[in-house]
Amino acid sequence: MSDTPHIAAKTPFAMPVEEGKSYFWCSCGQSKSQPFCDGSHKTTSFSPVKFTADVTKTAFLCGCKQTKNPPFCDGSHKAL
Repeated sequence: MSDTPHIAAKTPFAMPVEEGKSYFWCSCGQSKSQPFCDGSHKTTSFSPVKFTADVTKTAFLCGCKQTKNPPFCDGSHKAL
């Protein structure tokens, strides 16, 4: 198992989220349903990150999987 996630994208995913709804962000980078988990992590040491939207908005979810603020983009992709 790798301790390094797969880089799914070098830009964030702009995703509409609904207030009160829970989502599972893919932290391994293997999901075919990016940026959300599809269970592909089962062969890795990674687990999805559950988050609940506090407001209905467009959330910028990390695509490079290097963020220090998962699941949200913190600009880490700019250093790749």
